[in-house]
Amino acid sequence: MKFTLSWLKSHLQTDASVDEIADALTDLGLEVEGIENPIEKLRPFTIGYVNSAVKHPDADKLRVCQVQTDEGEKQIICGAPNAREGITVVVAKPGVYVPGIDTTIGVGKIRGIESFGMMASEREMELSDEHDGIIELPSGEIGQSFADYLAEHDPAKVDPVIEIAITPNRPDALGVSGIARDLAARGLGTLKARDVTAVPENGASAIGVSIDDDTLDGCPVFCGRLIKGVKNGPSPQWLQDQLRAIGLRPISFLVDVTNWFTYDLNRPLHVFDADKLAGNLRVHRAIGGEEIVALDDKTYTLSVGQMAISDDNGVQSIAGIMGGLETGCTDETVNVFVESAYWNPVQIAYAGRALKINSDARYRFERGIDPAFTPEGLEHAVRMIVDHAGGEASEVVTAGAVPDTARAYKLDTDRVVSLVGMEIPAQTQRQTLTDLGFVLDGDQANVPSWRPDVQGEADLVEEVARIASLTKLVGKPLPRMAGIAKPVLTPMQKRLTTARRTTAALGYNEAVTYSFIDQKAAELFGGGTDATMLANPISSEMSHMRPNLLPGLLQAAARNQARGFMDVSLFEAGPAWHGGEPGEQHDQVAGILVGRTGPKDVHGEMRPVDVYDVKADIEAVLASMGAPAKVQILRGGSDWWHPGRHGQICLGPKKVLGVFGELHPKILAAMGVKGPAMAFTIFPAEIPLPRKSSATRPALKATDLQAVERDFAFVVDADVEALTLVNAAAGADKALISDVRVFDEFIGGSLGEGRKSLAITVRLQPRDATLTEKDIEAVGAKIIEKVNKATGGELRG
Repeated sequence: MKFTLSWLKSHLQTDASVDEIADALTDLGLEVEGIENPIEKLRPFTIGYVNSAVKHPDADKLRVCQVQTDEGEKQIICGAPNAREGITVVVAKPGVYVPGIDTTIGVGKIRGIESFGMMASEREMELSDEHDGIIELPSGEIGQSFADYLAEHDPAKVDPVIEIAITPNRPDALGVSGIARDLAARGLGTLKARDVTAVPENGASAIGVSIDDDTLDGCPVFCGRLIKGVKNGPSPQWLQDQLRAIGLRPISFLVDVTNWFTYDLNRPLHVFDADKLAGNLRVHRAIGGEEIVALDDKTYTLSVGQMAISDDNGVQSIAGIMGGLETGCTDETVNVFVESAYWNPVQIAYAGRALKINSDARYRFERGIDPAFTPEGLEHAVRMIVDHAGGEASEVVTAGAVPDTARAYKLDTDRVVSLVGMEIPAQTQRQTLTDLGFVLDGDQANVPSWRPDVQGEADLVEEVARIASLTKLVGKPLPRMAGIAKPVLTPMQKRLTTARRTTAALGYNEAVTYSFIDQKAAELFGGGTDATMLANPISSEMSHMRPNLLPGLLQAAARNQARGFMDVSLFEAGPAWHGGEPGEQHDQVAGILVGRTGPKDVHGEMRPVDVYDVKADIEAVLASMGAPAKVQILRGGSDWWHPGRHGQICLGPKKVLGVFGELHPKILAAMGVKGPAMAFTIFPAEIPLPRKSSATRPALKATDLQAVERDFAFVVDADVEALTLVNAAAGADKALISDVRVFDEFIGGSLGEGRKSLAITVRLQPRDATLTEKDIEAVGAKIIEKVNKATGGELRG
């Protein structure tokens, strides 16, 4: 939503600056997205006077001008055809930035003659597209800022433009009048009354209006008025300036009027060329297949049930969305029928989405405009048309009735203070609601018709709070409690907090992604079923609850890569859903590594991330969460993991604490992620809780006995996994064997085809007595036996 400062001041009597207004709007919930203030970029330009202008000795089209400025006479070379003696001009001295040509002026030589600045055209200062000559001012004091001159003589060209973001629950702020009302309630000025004197009725209307019975729920009221003898043409300059400032192109007065009221009073209107209508107008539902060429020159085919406005010849307007080209106004239009109607927001939204039409009218109607303002809005438009284009207006033609939106809620001023946390006097609360248009009757607040978002007592609290400004809240410490308070966090919550801190300490950046994703992404990770589908999704990209945290992290990585950030390390801790019923969700901690381990450096320490990076990370996070130190690493992960480059960290075949490894290339291609990606997923609920809940740590069990390491090399089939061999060796004596690791692999040579050698180191840690050679040999024999039984491997000779 865009508007100019002068436009706002037509509704609000205020002396507040642009910055004060912007701060207040954002604080009120109408977030300011940008401010275009032309006066700031024009302030360095000053006014000068050309004392003389002679032809350049080496160029026919150049003039050597002596220009009087506030710094004395300056020599400026100019190629404009109107550069001549005796004119008042706009001067850019050396050091001034010229926005229209994106250049900072300096001292230079042109064909051997020095030039100390330039005389500017309107296009060079982005005032218009005019560039055939330099600006000639009818008056002006030498040295005066050109910005100050424009503010005094042509303020429209330096009128600040403010753009705000409108949340869906604030349709009243889609008109400048609604924005002014909020600012007045905040105390930044006084709201001006915008009363209208109705145009006298001159006879009955030759065009009648009717609404079909099955359409009254979509169009409760339709008002219109015939105006004969208008003279169309260009709009007044002030109206053109305001429309151009917000990005709209002035077309003709009759068209510009509807656009202007859409933004000024949030009252979308439509003006028909009455001479192109056949018979009366009828609001009805389409039977399906009707075609209309709309004002955007595109042909649309209506579907069954969509609302339309037709005459005897057929559909002439897509109700509440866009009018038809055939009955639109042109420069030859002399008789018009002005329409003002109220349309059901949901039905307009469905029709607009189906027809793929985005118009200012649809944008407002689908959010809900003021139904009670329908007839009054018509009077405002008719008055402006008659005042500027002449003509005589008929009586008002009305079909249906204005819907009753009356409702009231109790204002409990003590409860407001309790909820908001600020001392707001009861009288101030009542005055706030009154300034916003509420009518107070005792402790009942009657909601104005233009506020469809106010649906309960809580909304009254919100209105009082935002006008009072939550920035005034003062933090208060909680009262001290006697003794030691009981724990507030559950063990699982503590576990997730620990996981977050540990993962962040490992160098990952925490992400918070949406809990709902698109169906295709959900299907890649085992979800996307009807059980997790949202009944009313925000968009097609957010149709299902996420079955895993990895899709959101991969989408974030893809967005980073699209912006040139190829090295990504992200993690998230939160819920994922395996069903749609209460309780069918589980917590996860997931992380991804994409790209390289660090930036390029002279020592060549940078390398691509690999499986062992995420293996070390998941082990560190699991350890911080209290997972047992002795675990198994098994295959058999889900389809989104690379089949040969992942592992499940388990306490048994069915007790999976987490998964780590490389993601499958087909998953990365579907998610738009470039290059290999390493990831891990932890299931906190699977980690056993400690048997004792005491915070006391157990006694340290240290040993003074020397550990012993023995190496074994086994010849096994080439398809035997090293993990199987390691698990078998570790199971030979769980009390004595503290660690088993692979340190060598050999393939080929004398081993023959289809065979390989795996060498392992087994660490034996005695607890009670020093190991003898006999003890070590006994353990070695058990290891050889276990490995032979599990893998068929033989000790290499």
